[in-house]
Amino acid sequence: MSRKIRYGMVGGGRGAFIGAVHRIAAALDQQVELVCGAFSSNAEKSKASGADFFLPESRCYGSYEEMIKSEAALPADQRMDFVAIVTPNHMHFPPAKLALESGFHVLSDKPATFNLAEAKELVSIVKKTGQLYGLTHNYTGYPLVKEARDMIKSGKLGKIRKVVVEYPQGWLATKLEDSDQKQAAWRTDPTKSGAAGCVGDIGTHAENLAEYITGLKISELAADITAFVEGRLLDDDANVLLRFDNGAKGVLHCSQIAVGEENNLNIRVWGEKGGIEWHQKEPNTMLVKWLDQPMQVYRTANGYLSRAAAAAGRTPPAHPEGYLEAFANIYKNFANHIRARIDGKEADELTLDYPKIEDGVRGMAFIDAVVASSKANAAWTKLDV
Repeated sequence: MSRKIRYGMVGGGRGAFIGAVHRIAAALDQQVELVCGAFSSNAEKSKASGADFFLPESRCYGSYEEMIKSEAALPADQRMDFVAIVTPNHMHFPPAKLALESGFHVLSDKPATFNLAEAKELVSIVKKTGQLYGLTHNYTGYPLVKEARDMIKSGKLGKIRKVVVEYPQGWLATKLEDSDQKQAAWRTDPTKSGAAGCVGDIGTHAENLAEYITGLKISELAADITAFVEGRLLDDDANVLLRFDNGAKGVLHCSQIAVGEENNLNIRVWGEKGGIEWHQKEPNTMLVKWLDQPMQVYRTANGYLSRAAAAAGRTPPAHPEGYLEAFANIYKNFANHIRARIDGKEADELTLDYPKIEDGVRGMAFIDAVVASSKANAAWTKLDV
């Protein structure tokens, strides 16, 4: 197939944050192009946003329903191939359902849905339609995250015993939602964010990263969540003990009231033979620690890295790569999977390396378990997956 993969976007218009990140990520490898969109629930704003991106007026739609119906009616050589959903959480499921049932693949921002029931229904829809569904847990796209996963998978660290994953931020240390800050407003609104605030927004990233790197699944947890800012309706801090399916134990904490912290996502994993340490603030470095030899420093773009880590990099050693490039790796693999489908080929292991609906269900089950555990005074609670 000698063309770019075409996509339409739901959400991400003027004043949005994550939509621009998606568009940059999609464009980075020049394999994907934006051809249409319903960029806002306000039809006028949607069309104005589409004009900002130099899209034809006829492909700037007033609603996601109009976009999906109109695109499905276009000839196959013109219509979009997939839908990118970049809306607040409560609007993830409806366009995903309609797009899948209309014959389009879907790549959605996380968490997958507003609640666990929707996520489980989405699993059935994906299976029934046979369309592809991806989720932008973008931190799994970093080269050294993939290196850590491959080291653990190959048994180099031995059986995993302990996992500590942290995601502190400080941007919601005050009641920012009472101002005109759109991003704070919807993230702290239970009608738009869902059952959790901080846990749904960044806690699910930490949960997904821990499971992706270790290959383990969280089986049960004990959680204590708090809304420290007076009058806030959803949690802004969480402390969670984890039990994994292989017997490993873990600690997860996430916070949006950790004053002075930016996006300090980091993870440490220890096995019987060694451990790894990785920080998103310094993503091109990973520390590898051994039982019987000196600590090693792994760096991106070097020849000793695994095939997956090498495929996730784009620049020579010491040329920084970061958030946007990691995000782009999700788009690249998802687009390559679509391309393989169109060409009637089997996708290889590297292409299939992106988060899927099963990861989305686990994220929603994690949220529900955390909220339920905290309400029960941090009682141990199993994930409903």
